[in-house]
Amino acid sequence: MKAGGQGLHRRRSLLAGAAVAMTLAVLAGCAKPPPPPVAPPPPPVVVIPPIPTPPMGAPTTMNIPPVQADGTRHTVNSGISSSQTIWNLRSGYNVAALNCIEPEYIPILDGYKRFLKVYDKSLDKASRDIDASFRTQHVGRAAIVARETYQTQVYNFFSLPPVDSAFCKAAMDLSVDLQTVDPGQFEAYSYTGLAKLEAPFKAFFDAYAQYQADLAAWQARYGPKGMIIVRPDANQTAGPPVAPAGGPPQTVTLPSLPSQ
Repeated sequence: MKAGGQGLHRRRSLLAGAAVAMTLAVLAGCAKPPPPPVAPPPPPVVVIPPIPTPPMGAPTTMNIPPVQADGTRHTVNSGISSSQTIWNLRSGYNVAALNCIEPEYIPILDGYKRFLKVYDKSLDKASRDIDASFRTQHVGRAAIVARETYQTQVYNFFSLPPVDSAFCKAAMDLSVDLQTVDPGQFEAYSYTGLAKLEAPFKAFFDAYAQYQADLAAWQARYGPKGMIIVRPDANQTAGPPVAPAGGPPQTVTLPSLPSQ
């Protein structure tokens, strides 16, 4: 090839290369910039529900009668004789007559006075039978002390403050029932009557047991005092405390702690 042809070919190659470079530069200028880096997610928000509270204004800690293997709750009224059933019914009714003093509960006191008169023979016999029973287990004065000790437990059982309102309503129902119970049928009815007076207490114990279970679950999740620890990842920072909805402020901490 002649020298002039070689020069022309070289100039064309240079022009073509320049055109390609210019095209790439133009394309580069038209390309969209890369998106900004994604911001890390915010720290997790923890909402602590209110701590479970005891039913009926009961204390936060108390002992309740246990549930037996057969599913029944064992109380001072469990597994007792017919005579003791009659006497415990009398004891519970006596507590109601003394404690249910609001005007709407006046029929209870009137009903209790009638109860002592109408069923006096059954009550006297029951008391004698109970004395004899305790004397078979204890000697002399010890028999009297044992009966009085048990009787105190019965009175205390029926005097549990959180159950007052429901207990008084049950005693009102008992007063109505006894209007139609013949003295000859009283011993058989005493089981029904005692169960009626005891029912609100058993319902309370069941509710309290549920409270204990709910409290244990709450503490297992949020800690004994409602403090939980949320461990943020490396891109997260501590945030402000989060208060539980509907309850007093609880503490939520977000420290950067090593995994356990």
